[in-house]
Amino acid sequence: MEAGRYLADSAGEHQGLAVVLFTVFVSVTLAITAWAGRRRSSSEEFFVGGRMFTSMENGLAIAGDYMSAASFLGISGLIALFGYDGLLYSVGFLVAWLVVLMLVAELVRNCGRYTLADVLSARMRQRPVRIAAGISSVVVSVLYLVAQMVGAGSLVGLLIGGQGNGARTWAVIGVGALMVFYVSFGGMRATTWIQIVKTVLLLGGTVLLTVMVLVRFHGNVDELLHSAATGSGHGEAFLAPGLKYGGSWTSRLDFISLGLALVLGTAGLPHILSRFYTVPTARSARRSVVWAIGLIGVFYLMTIVLGFGAAAVVGSGTVRSSNEAGNTAVPLLAEALGGGAGTTWGTVLFAVVGAVAFATILAVVAGITLASSASVAHDLYTALRRPIAKHGRRDPGAGTMEQDEVRVARFAAVGIGAAAIALSLLAQDQNIAFLVGLAFAVAASANLPALLYSLFWRRFTTRGSVWAIYGGLVPALLLVVLSPVVSGRPDALFPGTDFHVFPLENPGLISIPLGFLAGWLGTVLSPEPADPGRYAETEVRSLTGAGAV
Repeated sequence: MEAGRYLADSAGEHQGLAVVLFTVFVSVTLAITAWAGRRRSSSEEFFVGGRMFTSMENGLAIAGDYMSAASFLGISGLIALFGYDGLLYSVGFLVAWLVVLMLVAELVRNCGRYTLADVLSARMRQRPVRIAAGISSVVVSVLYLVAQMVGAGSLVGLLIGGQGNGARTWAVIGVGALMVFYVSFGGMRATTWIQIVKTVLLLGGTVLLTVMVLVRFHGNVDELLHSAATGSGHGEAFLAPGLKYGGSWTSRLDFISLGLALVLGTAGLPHILSRFYTVPTARSARRSVVWAIGLIGVFYLMTIVLGFGAAAVVGSGTVRSSNEAGNTAVPLLAEALGGGAGTTWGTVLFAVVGAVAFATILAVVAGITLASSASVAHDLYTALRRPIAKHGRRDPGAGTMEQDEVRVARFAAVGIGAAAIALSLLAQDQNIAFLVGLAFAVAASANLPALLYSLFWRRFTTRGSVWAIYGGLVPALLLVVLSPVVSGRPDALFPGTDFHVFPLENPGLISIPLGFLAGWLGTVLSPEPADPGRYAETEVRSLTGAGAV
């Protein structure tokens, strides 16, 4: 842990700078929240920002929602530790957007109102589908939040010079408190502008580091790669497949499972799908995705440079000694590029990158918390406490119901934040990109089958929808619990016990097909046939936008 202590001492010399940078960003975001909170708290304003954002604004916000701490810290760390095999995350996260663009963006915007459940229940019986979709959305969101909180604990504790569990704990609690405040008082409008500011900061910081790495190696990518191979301690094997996922048949299957989860999971993430409702038309939703793909694509190309740069400049061994999972590779790289630990510019650049990563974490957790609290209020609360008119038509008390939904969403944000904080404290030694991979696997297993069947299968029924969600969600969670991620290894959540029976770290290879199979079985075994009239109505609405909110 020599590098960790050395880095902590360096950060401690300039704690004032880190605190100032954090304070500036938090002050700006709090001002945005206060401005947004002055608007009336209608459900449309709170959940989707009044649907008044432009394609470019929403594209920036989508990129801000998606380019999380897992992207900035986790992926670069995995590349720094495992070389070629770490590229899977960069490629998988980017390719996933082709699925979103081609299959779901416009259709979801036309069919839904606030949440994923609006689309899934458009031609089904509302109550069972909304309950299932609401539960799934909350579970996926909490898993995603845990990854961001782990990043917050690793980063903020390091920046303020504290390596112990106490520093991590207080960092996680602080981030959780801020995200609850953003969501409760600012809603979607504040969250969107925080994400836009974060995207600009993140891209600016990433461009700066990428340019500095390339200048360090005189623009010679071949020299960068060979230096990374040397610094990794693995030689040329660092640049070839198999360092992480080639040792055994289970690791190869894990590679396939993770790839499936990353490519298919994005289209089932509740906080990503909810962003399509913040623009006025389906055409704007598609343009938003195009903007997002461009920004995200450039960003992920730069994370590859940063990952190999960290291996070349810092060394994989130093990265691993600072943080076993590699989450501090980018801050270490920034410090080395600035002149090294103990130098003024090294510590300044380290603090700046840390502040950018902190902004990234805050923006992403705000978006996820808002989406999950919307699912609790708009789906679970509505289904369990309020009667829903047939086919989702609003009853005469719709105005009061919408006010109740906003109130419930604010309370739900507190509960979800508390759950995410508690779980993240158990997972502090896990790589955050890996944790996000688990959230993607659950989203692809539970949400995506029901969504695709609802949009494209004429015979799909209410039972099929419910079975698809639970048939993917329950196996995915069960396989994670029984995997080596939870027990049986020194870096597991419970290292002192061993009850794992499932050999893979990511459940997607098994749980995703089970979700599709359960949806098909539920439909063919359903005593209640599909309503062809409702399907025709939904199809016309999804493809043309006629009748869309």
